[in-house]
Amino acid sequence: MGERKKHYGNFKTVVYITAQVADSFTKEKLSEEYDFFEEYIGLDKVYLETHRGSIGAGNGGVDVDRDKIRWIKDFFESKGVEVSGGITTTIDDFEGAEPGKRRIFSTFCYSDPAMRERIKSISEYTAELFDEVILDDFYFTNCTCESCIKMKGDRDWVSFRKDLMKDVSENLIVKPAKAVNPKVRMVIKYPNWRESYHFNGYLPDEQQKIFDATYIGTETRSPAYADQHLPEYLSYSIVRYMENAWPGRNGGGWFDPYQCWSVDRYLEQAYLTAFAKAKELMHFQWSDIVYNPFVTPLKLQLSRIDKMLDDIGTPTGIPAYIPYASSGENHLEMRLGMTGIPVEPTPVWPEDAKRVLLTESSAADEDIVDKLVKFVENGGDAVITTGFLRAAGDGLRAAGLTEAYVSDRKLAVTRYHITGDDAGYIDHKKAILFPEIVHGNNASWSLLNGGDGDYHASLFLRSAYGKGRLYIMAVPDNNADIYRIPRVATDVFKRMMSPETYASGSNFSMFTYDDGSMILYRYVKGDVRPSHVRINTLKKVSILKDTETGRCVKVDEVKVREDFEEKTYYSADIILEPGIFHKLKFE
Repeated sequence: MGERKKHYGNFKTVVYITAQVADSFTKEKLSEEYDFFEEYIGLDKVYLETHRGSIGAGNGGVDVDRDKIRWIKDFFESKGVEVSGGITTTIDDFEGAEPGKRRIFSTFCYSDPAMRERIKSISEYTAELFDEVILDDFYFTNCTCESCIKMKGDRDWVSFRKDLMKDVSENLIVKPAKAVNPKVRMVIKYPNWRESYHFNGYLPDEQQKIFDATYIGTETRSPAYADQHLPEYLSYSIVRYMENAWPGRNGGGWFDPYQCWSVDRYLEQAYLTAFAKAKELMHFQWSDIVYNPFVTPLKLQLSRIDKMLDDIGTPTGIPAYIPYASSGENHLEMRLGMTGIPVEPTPVWPEDAKRVLLTESSAADEDIVDKLVKFVENGGDAVITTGFLRAAGDGLRAAGLTEAYVSDRKLAVTRYHITGDDAGYIDHKKAILFPEIVHGNNASWSLLNGGDGDYHASLFLRSAYGKGRLYIMAVPDNNADIYRIPRVATDVFKRMMSPETYASGSNFSMFTYDDGSMILYRYVKGDVRPSHVRINTLKKVSILKDTETGRCVKVDEVKVREDFEEKTYYSADIILEPGIFHKLKFE
């Protein structure tokens, strides 16, 4: 075995090898392709798959034989590369299995005795060969065959699949694996579609009691055109979500080149996964990225990011409470993250936080109104969306937290008004459709209005309760229109969600850390050109320093009057170029 390699100090670089690719290796081919990855990524670890079905791609299922696995494993270990195992829980039709399955992506039918025995044997086989095994993110169930319907009985599909996959995880995957190899570490990788986990039998709250560790998909591809329309910020925020869900047990984030169509779109996935402080950066998969020009800048860029992370703290941001098994206003917190608001999503109620963001998903918590009333009464500031107000409004009004409600009417906003600013009017020619918030005049106070003609309604409303405050944010009908709200208007809710330090601008993210460091990145999308971003802090500082170059920007004092009070911000203007990241700190 060669000396174990480690190319970077803050994360490992990893490549996944599917069973079909492993089965195709010759010694000459593997050696040649390894040289590419070593040169352009720096290879610390591979996950070597033993089994994968066709996933409907017509390439056939493959089980890699023991001898081939062993010599491939020996090759990597001789190079100092760590090797773990992998399984993709898809299966082609085989003799002995019940016919007539109703499956998407050829996932296993876990009500079929033959398939249950098959997955158990795959888990045992892989655990014999490796001390760590990861399950690719096809470890879910969507089968609706006759045997599944019979087993479901009078339960709904969500309840049935939760019970089913808990049983499969314990009795067909983990226990059999540990019976043949007590040292084996079993890892479940969750996909990027968090909002649908519970519909398909993924249950991270229960499975954390069964599996040793988790992993998360950070692939976002091209949101405007890809099927899942996932905001780019997901590559950062879903890592943070899993870190908060399984503290210290999230192994890393994994991304791929599919539907990226530009090198920057591919690289952004890697950047944000690293900014979130994932322990491993998983590049999927070997044959699709070898000799791929998207990969060639990675070693340069990851080396730079690695140095930036050397002395950086823990990621921070406004906690976005997204309970397990929830959906609604999906990915909204990610879109806010792409306006420059640092967001820290969590499935755990942030009881000790100063402020919290609640979207429609948050209403899945049956006790959410009681938690919110207590939080605000004790001095917390809560920002709720119109989606949350629709879902939980009756409880909020009954508790006396607000009198506001969302009407059935829509307002095509072409004009914005910042209240408290005598000249705070912004005309915006292209209309954005918002829901109408109806509230009691002077029972609550609007900080931002939106209107057209001689009518307007509140877009950001404040109420006081106990020692804290409740803010209601109107969300456009098309969530992507958040990016089109004029920056002066978005500054109103930025100052409430991130009052100590906020950044004014568009099409960028600000990643903040508890040591005061900030990483800013402007996305390569929309208007691909440099843009001014103004960073503002309440701390009395004199300069904003680029910690890589040493360049310093002078800070100016800026007075902002809002919500009946005047604040002094210390403000610095920088220019962000698309695709370029900067690590900054006030001094």
